[in-house]
Amino acid sequence: MRIQTLFVLCIASFALQTSVVSADDSSQVRESVVKIFTTQRGPDFESPWTKLSPQEISGTGFVIEGNRILTNAHVVEMASQIFVQPPNSADKLRANVVGIAQGIDLAVIELRKESDRSSFHEAHPPLQLSETLPKIGSTVQAIGFPMGGEQISLTEGVVSRIEFIGYSQDTAGLRVQVDAALNHGNSGGPVVQGDQVVGVVFSGVESADNIGYLIPVDEVVAFLNDIEDGEYNGRQRLFAEGFQTAENPSLRDWLNLDSTQTGLLYTGDGSESDTIVFEKWDLIDSIGGHDIDNAGMITIDDNLRLSWGYMVPRLGEASDNNTIPVTVLRDGNSVELNVPVNSTRDYLIPAIGDGYPEYFIVGPMVFSPARREHLMAFYTPYLAMQGNPAALRADDVQEENGEEIVMLVSNFLPHPITKGYDVSYKPALKTVNGETINSLEQLVEMIRNSEEDYLEFAFFDDGQETLIFDREELIEVTEEILEDNSIRKQGSKRFMSIWDDE
Repeated sequence: MRIQTLFVLCIASFALQTSVVSADDSSQVRESVVKIFTTQRGPDFESPWTKLSPQEISGTGFVIEGNRILTNAHVVEMASQIFVQPPNSADKLRANVVGIAQGIDLAVIELRKESDRSSFHEAHPPLQLSETLPKIGSTVQAIGFPMGGEQISLTEGVVSRIEFIGYSQDTAGLRVQVDAALNHGNSGGPVVQGDQVVGVVFSGVESADNIGYLIPVDEVVAFLNDIEDGEYNGRQRLFAEGFQTAENPSLRDWLNLDSTQTGLLYTGDGSESDTIVFEKWDLIDSIGGHDIDNAGMITIDDNLRLSWGYMVPRLGEASDNNTIPVTVLRDGNSVELNVPVNSTRDYLIPAIGDGYPEYFIVGPMVFSPARREHLMAFYTPYLAMQGNPAALRADDVQEENGEEIVMLVSNFLPHPITKGYDVSYKPALKTVNGETINSLEQLVEMIRNSEEDYLEFAFFDDGQETLIFDREELIEVTEEILEDNSIRKQGSKRFMSIWDDE
């Protein structure tokens, strides 16, 4: 499951001030706000064939166009069941997730039964999404089901800050801060001005007072457009690394920059992607016609100052060839560049997302392909110290299609075949019988097809001993081990289709 430094508000209310919502507006909006009940089953990364104990949480959602309901991803992720309770009703209607983006923390659900959808949406119309950002200093209202009572609640706060920041899972976007305290329960609920939604409540800062955060409609609309084809890809990004500000006087003198030449410096070497068109010490002067200052900021409407990265997805989505216009100063000359952008990247260690870890068991060994969530669940500094590539190559891209790091994610499942052997902390498999292992699919196929009497498993990790097993015995004891440990399936569907293929 995704981990954030901000607390999320799964079971958020604002300090009550004088409301600017009229009685008619308030009544109309309330009719389209629902309470969501979820039973979540998180993954068990050390025993990937099972799940953690169920956890009951609640949040808020609201009706949008298309007979669907918008909420936060953290309200409905890993859900074994979801119920929607309409306002002023004791009914709880079953629902399913139809689109989810944990990075930007948004999800869309719909009622499972067609008969429920028809009657529900006749009585609860979609809320209108605003086409503009709320103004800093303006008042907004949050409607939802915060802790402290059972009935729907309307509370109020002031917009205090708008920034373009990183969310999670390599996702960046606009975030609106409100000068109000948030409490558990309003997650996924609408934040309105008048009768229009300007944002979605999603988190607060537990160690601070009067700081709460909203996902603005700009990001909501991008998410809804993205999932129209049934798949979420994410907004376009610039996969370049190595930027620094151009504020230091000595640095500016060394680069012969005068006071009018402002921007952000690229100091990378281009190795992070083969699409990099920047050269080292390029001063990124402007993006899409917006001047970049020495702190990497641009100014947009109403003198709103944001990171230059704000323009990347907006320019990329308007482009016909997945490039954005950027001007750089290179050796004193102005150079116009068309910079490639993309919404996806073939990471060596991608995120699982709203799913569960894959695995394959052979004999006493439980293998999984390394994922981002493993690095959050396991003690990554120790993995790095042991030389485990899951930690050392965490930000790398695949060198070949389908490349994975294969980890032994749990201790040996009990059996005499392991006599004299020990397992270090989550070691990564390097070779089998001297052949480099580049994916778990390859490992499964190799064990299945091998005609060798013995299999030699060698690992990257310092201190992990080499494991030698009789191949036929290893395969024969697998069923016994599965039965002894009450494990129903030897592996995930992807790997069993290979294993069972004669």
